Amino acid sequence: MSGEQLINSQTGKTPRWGMTVDLNRCVGCQTCTIACKHSNDTLPEVQWRRVLDIETGSFPNVERLFLVTGCQHCAEPSCVPVCPTGATRQREDGLVTMDYDTCMGCGYCAVSCPYQARTIVHDQSWYYGQETEQEKKVEHPERIGVAQKCTFCIERIDESYEEKTVPGIDLDYTPACATSCIAQALVFGDFNDPDSKVSQLIEHKPFFQMQAHLGNDPQIKYLYETPAIPGREPADEDIDDERLADPENPLVGKRQQFWDMRATMNFALGGMSAGLGFVSMFAWFAGYLTAPAVHQILIGSALLMAVGLFSVFLEIGRKLRAMNGLLRPHTSWMTREMYVVGLYYPSIAAWFIWPQPWLLVLAGCFALAFLYSQARMLQAAKGIPAWRVPMMIWMLLATGLYEGSGLYALTSVLVPERFSFGSGVAAFALFMAAVNASLWHHYRNNAKANGIPPLARTVINKMSPLLHVGGHILPALLLLAAFLWPAMPHWGTGIAGALIVSGGFFWKTMIITRASYQQGFALSRYPQRGSGHFAAPSRLEGYNSEVS
Repeated sequence: MSGEQLINSQTGKTPRWGMTVDLNRCVGCQTCTIACKHSNDTLPEVQWRRVLDIETGSFPNVERLFLVTGCQHCAEPSCVPVCPTGATRQREDGLVTMDYDTCMGCGYCAVSCPYQARTIVHDQSWYYGQETEQEKKVEHPERIGVAQKCTFCIERIDESYEEKTVPGIDLDYTPACATSCIAQALVFGDFNDPDSKVSQLIEHKPFFQMQAHLGNDPQIKYLYETPAIPGREPADEDIDDERLADPENPLVGKRQQFWDMRATMNFALGGMSAGLGFVSMFAWFAGYLTAPAVHQILIGSALLMAVGLFSVFLEIGRKLRAMNGLLRPHTSWMTREMYVVGLYYPSIAAWFIWPQPWLLVLAGCFALAFLYSQARMLQAAKGIPAWRVPMMIWMLLATGLYEGSGLYALTSVLVPERFSFGSGVAAFALFMAAVNASLWHHYRNNAKANGIPPLARTVINKMSPLLHVGGHILPALLLLAAFLWPAMPHWGTGIAGALIVSGGFFWKTMIITRASYQQGFALSRYPQRGSGHFAAPSRLEGYNSEVS
């Protein structure tokens, strides 16, 4: 539908659709999840609308409640700008939409969503293990291999514009979950209409937004009080590390499965190859390399980068759509990475044909730009707390340069007649060892303050001794020996280089595949109900007990 058509028939203005969820009303019946499945024909184990059964506290102070989750159709959705294809968009009425015919299934939107609202299914499955006539009739092959999520039943919303009806009032044009809720815990409507029920609810009742501190401004707003019973602040037992480190706690984010070792290979091989390209420029200007040697090392860098890019290509759900990743250079760092690659390779070819110093500087700048694009790409994945810390940008930049020096050191030992390591490169590698060790130490020590959850912090703490010893201290000692004693046997430099490369590969693997727990859910306010000190207080004086 065109922007001009997105008009609320009652107000004559562009609406802002959203939903309120009353935590005191929800009884956990799961009717909304079934209605969503029936209306949207989702596959087994795919739930666009979920209801979490939450138990908190310990006897006799216990509380149980139900939390409805799904795509929050944020006012500032973090999934939209990262999408490299433009398949994820936001309409004027605020709905975050999916174009299944454009999406290539890279998973970037999924790791960028702080609400675990996206799913990628790579194979068609059936509820009874084999195809049934009913399921075949309503299957959606366009959703296989691409990202999918709640759309607030967008077909009904679009039909309401044509029929000039009002979603939230006319049930035939209201999302299935809200229409089916037996407790009227879910209310859908237009937040831009001050007279709508959702606007009235948030005006007269206190509410919170899930993970509001992240700045997404989600448009599912949770009510937690009744006229008689105020809400409560989270108790210590709600938010202590022991509870948030329990993988059985439904509020705890699961480890992401969208980016695996194939993505790690891109960050690892791509990072070290770009670092190698920059270090080779440095070595040439320092007089350690001849022009033919630079040719060879840059070709090696390009081949290594190609292996990393091919690895991540294998992870794409719809591989024939890979070129769609070029469509969003104005917002997506994944797209920008692709464009930088398109500049890096020609700059290497130009240097091969015409070895002018400025061309080598250009290639080195593109290598740095590739590293920076990778760093920004990982840090923009807002749904993974271990990735989104601002320091991640500097860590990936520094690691890439450190790995490049290590790879160069290893090459100088394997082919000593063509590649000289030199004291200048050794000093650079030593400096990068200190920078990397300092950055990792700061990252680890400030993990909790930066919002990294306990499960991810456990991984970080366990891997830190091995990384510091094997990736920082031992290589630094060997490099220092090479720097102070140029006559030292080459094997020491080679071991240092191998340790540097292995250390970089190790920490990227652990951060991307092991410490990559999703954001999870957090209630900034709870309903006051349960037993012990969670029990509801006496009814407020003068409260009218009639149901409003």
